[in-house]
Amino acid sequence: MNEKNGTLYGIGVGPGDPELITLKSVKILNHVDVIFAAASKKNDYSLAVSIAKSHIPEKTSVKMLSFLMAKDKEETQKVWRDHARTILTELEQGKNAAFVTLGDPLTYSTFAYILRHIQALAPHISVETIPGVTSYQAAAACLNTPLVEGEESLMVVSGVGGGDRLREVSGKPENVVFLKAYRNVEDINAALDETGLFKSCVGVTNCGQENQEIIKDIREFDIKKPNYWTLIIAKQKKENDI
Repeated sequence: MNEKNGTLYGIGVGPGDPELITLKSVKILNHVDVIFAAASKKNDYSLAVSIAKSHIPEKTSVKMLSFLMAKDKEETQKVWRDHARTILTELEQGKNAAFVTLGDPLTYSTFAYILRHIQALAPHISVETIPGVTSYQAAAACLNTPLVEGEESLMVVSGVGGGDRLREVSGKPENVVFLKAYRNVEDINAALDETGLFKSCVGVTNCGQENQEIIKDIREFDIKKPNYWTLIIAKQKKENDI
């Protein structure tokens, strides 16, 4: 390996509460030369950067990469390949870089796209991934509700496509987490109703942030649409069941 190359760190900053960032992540954020984050094409705001802001030295360069999930997969891949090359330019100058992302960097994370392309374009580059607290772990904690107990199973799915993934599972898991439950929440509710199994379903919006909200009756989402930062925890067992 070329000693002049820097190391890329994939850092999960947690769900929203700055105090949930790991000590290891804080240490790395204080020592890297440049920090990257995904942002919308509409603006340069990054919630991940905002969460980590107090741990980023003023002298550290912070660069936003426009995040695009187009219907054209080839176009999307090209965008992320170009972002990977942008990061590689810094690494090949001997700079250490971090890519910050919400939650855990390898769980429904934009870092996964960067990681895949970095490994393909420059397999000699050193990459270290630092795990982070996920939104559903934090949500379960704020609800004081165990995610799994004993021999129970847990299914974590994206809610973008509605409730079809739950419908497809023949042996229903005892616990289900729908992340990104903002676009097709009516179908998620319908799928949960169809099973007739899930006694406890709770929604959490903006978990770990100042405007966090707990929705104990997820049917409210049929009237008031949830925002992007919404998840649903569905359990076959009620909290007071023994």
